[in-house]
Amino acid sequence: MAVNTANQNTNALLSTGLINKALVKGGVAGLIGGSVFGVQMTVGGMLPMVADMIGSSSIIVGFALHMLISFTIGVTYALVAEASPNFLPTWPKAVVLGTVWGIVWWVLGALILMPLILGMNEMVLEVGEMQEMSLVGHVMFGIVAASLYVLIRDTD
Repeated sequence: MAVNTANQNTNALLSTGLINKALVKGGVAGLIGGSVFGVQMTVGGMLPMVADMIGSSSIIVGFALHMLISFTIGVTYALVAEASPNFLPTWPKAVVLGTVWGIVWWVLGALILMPLILGMNEMVLEVGEMQEMSLVGHVMFGIVAASLYVLIRDTD
């Protein structure tokens, strides 16, 4: 039953062009949220570690990769929001859902994927000062991206 509903929602999104809207506007929201988070990452010296995920130590490469990831997460948020009417936020919901979205990606990205990609398996799900600062950045990202998506979602 849930699969049929999801398929119907996806078909409706494709037929109305909402996926294109979600891709563009979710991507923009993700880039702006990522820029805010990127400032914190720059100040905290985290961008070389991000770059290391693709074999570089360049701050510029780290920032570019961070922005690509931010774009992707913003698009993903928009697609989930558009496919799930209960997830489509109003302003108050955007803060809550953005916080949750940021925490989800903090766990997936900072606590699981990044350590695995960097070969730091012993750091998976480890929480210390660096990960706590990452949590703050991910929550800021989520709130900014979700709130901005609410703002620009219905504009042409």
